[in-house]
Amino acid sequence: MQDEDYEYLYALEERFWWFVGMREITARLLDPFLPEGDLTILDAGCGTGGNLEWLVRYSGKGHIVGIDPVPLAIEFCRQRQHRMLSQASATDLPFADEVFDLVTSFDVLVQIPGEGTDDQSIEEMWRVLKPGGIAFVRGPAYRWMRSGHDEALDTVRRYTLGELRGKLERAGFKLLRETYANSFLFPAVAVRRLLFKPLGLADSGSDVKPLPPSLEWLNQLLTKFLLAEAKILRHPNAKLPAGLSAVCIVQKPAQN
Repeated sequence: MQDEDYEYLYALEERFWWFVGMREITARLLDPFLPEGDLTILDAGCGTGGNLEWLVRYSGKGHIVGIDPVPLAIEFCRQRQHRMLSQASATDLPFADEVFDLVTSFDVLVQIPGEGTDDQSIEEMWRVLKPGGIAFVRGPAYRWMRSGHDEALDTVRRYTLGELRGKLERAGFKLLRETYANSFLFPAVAVRRLLFKPLGLADSGSDVKPLPPSLEWLNQLLTKFLLAEAKILRHPNAKLPAGLSAVCIVQKPAQN
C-alpha cells in the first residue's frame, strides 16, 4: 500500500459504503457470540483505526488494543486518539498467552507476505486468546477474482470459505459460524473482472477512493445492498452461498 491508500482509508472509513455495510454485517454475525461485560479486544492489523472505534460496542470497560506493522497506519490511529497501539506483525504478537476475549482480523491474513504467514498469524490468535475466546476472521474470496485492487493493496492470497475454515480448524479452533458476504454485488463484479482480464482491460489501483461528486449517490445505494445482507444474516442459520468476502467466527475451546 502507498501512503495515498492510507490517507484514503483514514478519510473514508467512517462513511464509505463498503466500511459502513461490512461493519453492520460484522455486528449481525458477532453479536450472538459475545457475552456482555468488559472485554479485552485485539484488532490484529488495525490499519488507520476505524474498526478500533467501532469495537467499543463490545468492550464495556475493557481495553481495545491495535497492532499494525506500518508506522503511518499507527500514526493515523493516534490521530483518532487511540493510545493502546503497537507497531508489530500479526505473525508475532507482542502479548502474553491467553489475554484477549476477542481477536479480530479484518482482511489482514491475505496481506502478510511470505509462505505460511497466514497460518502463523492464526496460531498467534490462538495463543493470545483466552480459553473460550472468540476470533472474527475475514478475507477476500476466490483467487480468480484477483484484480488491480489486490495489486494496489499488496494482497497476496484469497480464500474460499472452505479454505479459510480449514486453516482455522487445523489450528484448533471450533467453528461457530461461516458465510460469504458482499454477495448481492458479487455477480456484477465477477462479470466485470472476468471480462476485463481477457481483453487486457484489468482495473488498476485501489477501489477505496472518494467518489466523484456526480456519483456520490452511489455510496448510499451500495450501502443499502450491504445493509440488506446484514438483515438476512441476523438470522442465526442464514448463510450466503457466494460473495466477495469469506467470513468465519471461531472459538478457542474452553479448558476442561
